[in-house]
Amino acid sequence: MREDFLGVPIDLIDLEETAGRAEEAMRSHCRLQHVALNVAKFVHMQANNELRDDVLSSDIIGVDGMGIVAGARLFGIKVPERVAGVDLMERLIELCAAKGYQPYFLGAKEDVLAAAIHNLSRRFPKLKIAGFQHGYYPGSAEAEVVEAIRQSRADCLFIGMPTPRKERFLAAYKPVLDIPFIMGVGGGIDILAGLTKRAPNWMQAAGLEWLYRIIQEPRRMWKRYLTTNVAFAVILVREFLKSPHRKGMKRTLQPLSTVRPK
Repeated sequence: MREDFLGVPIDLIDLEETAGRAEEAMRSHCRLQHVALNVAKFVHMQANNELRDDVLSSDIIGVDGMGIVAGARLFGIKVPERVAGVDLMERLIELCAAKGYQPYFLGAKEDVLAAAIHNLSRRFPKLKIAGFQHGYYPGSAEAEVVEAIRQSRADCLFIGMPTPRKERFLAAYKPVLDIPFIMGVGGGIDILAGLTKRAPNWMQAAGLEWLYRIIQEPRRMWKRYLTTNVAFAVILVREFLKSPHRKGMKRTLQPLSTVRPK
């Protein structure tokens, strides 16, 4: 089911249903694009019309980020659970290893990507990887990269590039890539490589994964989270106060503890 959250559609499906749709796309070779919506992306969409169009053109707009879960519930939208992009990626990698689907990995630094591929080969000996390409190639090589992905005949594509670069890449090339399931994974390749770690379950459930990221990478992450979290809070307060039904909505709120950590 799809609901409107402050002008942005979100799909109210859990991890299992999302993975099921991805598998069906790979099985039937029917293109399906997934985008993971978090607070930072939501905020940037307010001023970046290209990014907004890219997100809204996706087939599945998943709720990734406890801020989006909390914000949606503030307006009475019953989000079943948070579906973190990295959790979905890892579930689909397991599926690929078990059923013979072949993933392609695009993004991250060359050494980080190599470490991720090495770790995957150890974790999943039966996994057949269609190909991989780091994300720091020159612009002049992009056509060659796109052709390599197309020729790989991969069943799924995981793009570990920052926003809005990955969204712009897909907007330009997804019609010619001929890959059934496509999703952006942000820093997911860094996690596969062991470069960064997921927050403990209790921090995920409490909506504090952003704080864990800041602790790991304070110089790179503090400004991003401070600016986007504050901007998101301002949007929520403004829209909540404008709503004529806010008193009724208060009674429909769900506690964050009902969202299962992964």
